[in-house]
Amino acid sequence: MGILDALMGNASEVDVNDVQEELNPILGDNERVERAFKLIRDMFVFTNGRLILIDKQGLTGKKVEYMSILYKSVTSFSVETAGHFDLDSELTIWISGRHEPIKKELKKGTDVVGIQKLLANKILK
Repeated sequence: MGILDALMGNASEVDVNDVQEELNPILGDNERVERAFKLIRDMFVFTNGRLILIDKQGLTGKKVEYMSILYKSVTSFSVETAGHFDLDSELTIWISGRHEPIKKELKKGTDVVGIQKLLANKILK
């Protein structure tokens, strides 16, 4: 991920093996990371059982919030692909019990169709 993308708030995909190793202490026994995206210090991680939103807080990032969202609580989602003038894609997820959706921007070249298919497969189980 380029520094310009990070400063502009665009997420980029990261290696699932690295994320699996980093999150092993909090993952369930049979849980595995399927896709992961990083936004400066924060991440959103799709596992075989849930979506984990990781929010590193403070100057040092030692304080970390892990929000787990079960796929069954996702009521709807949208994926907006990049265009000619708007170079970024956007993922929006609505969760039952929340008033505001969760929005994440993805940099151009991110597999938004793959993300949409992953969410569809998880939600339609």
